[in-house]
Amino acid sequence: MLEVRDLIVSIAGNTILDGLNLTVRDGEVAAIMGPNGTGKSTLAYVIAGKEEYEVEGGEILVDGEDILAKSPDERAAAGVFLAFQYPVEIPGVGTMTFLRAALNAQRRARGEDELTTPAFMKRVNEAGAMLEIRKDFMKRALNVGFSGGEKKRMDILQMALLEPSVAILDETDSGLDIDAIRIVSEGVNKLRSAKRSFVLITHYQRLLNYIVPDTVHVMSGGRIVRTGGKELALELEQSGYRDFAPHSAAQPAAE
Repeated sequence: MLEVRDLIVSIAGNTILDGLNLTVRDGEVAAIMGPNGTGKSTLAYVIAGKEEYEVEGGEILVDGEDILAKSPDERAAAGVFLAFQYPVEIPGVGTMTFLRAALNAQRRARGEDELTTPAFMKRVNEAGAMLEIRKDFMKRALNVGFSGGEKKRMDILQMALLEPSVAILDETDSGLDIDAIRIVSEGVNKLRSAKRSFVLITHYQRLLNYIVPDTVHVMSGGRIVRTGGKELALELEQSGYRDFAPHSAAQPAAE
């Protein structure tokens, strides 16, 4: 369960999140939508622990524990996972080496035994088959030479292996064609669980055609300004964000 309470965040003296409140319960898929520049990705980064943001107030609780004082790796061990909008390439680091190191680091942090090689390979092969990831990709450096869709599938593969309690997907549909969106979405849907909370950050209804949310939140001005069911996303698809985009009274909103 994820709880964000009265969160105030700034960067370089500019307030981005202004008293934001959000609750995503166990088993819930919550979509966060809103105009550009309203703080959606900032929220994802702050929950994950990106350091350049200044948290001026509020709390972020995962399963009842405030994680703000934790480092990014400690937050990951506590169950937080962030799938990036633009996954990075890491030349010279093999995909399998990276996956095994990440998984075993979290297991050690939780006081669990590291996986043996056969147990690790079994997990990777099962998750890779689910996401239609070719086995030869596993022999390459992490994300190097991968298409956008292949990089996103690799992010979802990491999520499948790490089994987080709170999974945040920051514009996972960005840059993907319809086939890639379908495959990635099928992977996410297979990972839905009564013990896992999902936060989907997206601009468009098309992702939500495949990953149907339980709740939809609209962000504007660094806050959640409206909450509804899946039908709210359909409404936004028709009307856009004009009613939610901050603008000066002296300057009418752009058409």
